Amino acid sequence: MQENQENHSVDNLKKDNVEKGKKISEKRETRKKAKKISDIGERTKKLKNILIIMLLFLLILYFVLRIAYETGRFTVVLDSSSDMKGALVMYANKNEKLTRRTLQADVLDFMTNISGDWIPENINDEADGGHNGENYIAYTFYIENMADETIHYWYRIYIDDIVRNVDKAIRVAVYLNGEKTVYAKANSRTSEPEKDTVAFKDEENVMLVQRRDFKSKDVDKFTVVIWVEGDDPDCIDDLIGGEMKMHMTITEEHIKQE
Repeated sequence: MQENQENHSVDNLKKDNVEKGKKISEKRETRKKAKKISDIGERTKKLKNILIIMLLFLLILYFVLRIAYETGRFTVVLDSSSDMKGALVMYANKNEKLTRRTLQADVLDFMTNISGDWIPENINDEADGGHNGENYIAYTFYIENMADETIHYWYRIYIDDIVRNVDKAIRVAVYLNGEKTVYAKANSRTSEPEKDTVAFKDEENVMLVQRRDFKSKDVDKFTVVIWVEGDDPDCIDDLIGGEMKMHMTITEEHIKQE
């Protein structure tokens, strides 16, 4: 009888130990699961933070590119150095004369090649400011000498960016007081200027010209017209999808008095 009681006690003890072992094991498993959930939560949080940072970076990049490529592919900047007297003013409307340091042409979302002969003959007198047509950019503005002295100034068109070598077929017509000059990149095979054009100055500049003896109260009228010339031998399918961004600067130069 006593032996049976002892055996029964031993069995109960074993059962208790087994139950305790199960509980300990369950607690360990619970802790492991909790740790896994916590680890997953931490990884998810880090991943979310990384995705947010990447999204912000992409948004910033998008707006930078949008500003660079969509808010004006042609601008005019009046560049007056701090040591100059600021004789020149610039405006886009001869009647209002609202002066600006920067003028910006409207964007064409799409341009296909055309013949320069299709551009209106009166383009220089058509309108002030932006007056784009189908497949060409046109912008008219004015420079005035507000000083009491005669000065010189330089006008230059910089090439800011080129995509798919579209500059090979670009034409830039500059009218100064009605006198027209058409600029184009030299022929890629002959290295000679294209017909009825002046070759681009170099790889970075369309042109650089000095306007001499600009007298007090004189006004110069500029019209700039940009298009893709379909009759250019270099106007081929490889240029499709190309872009060209450029800007013009006006820099005054005072004459040293004797």
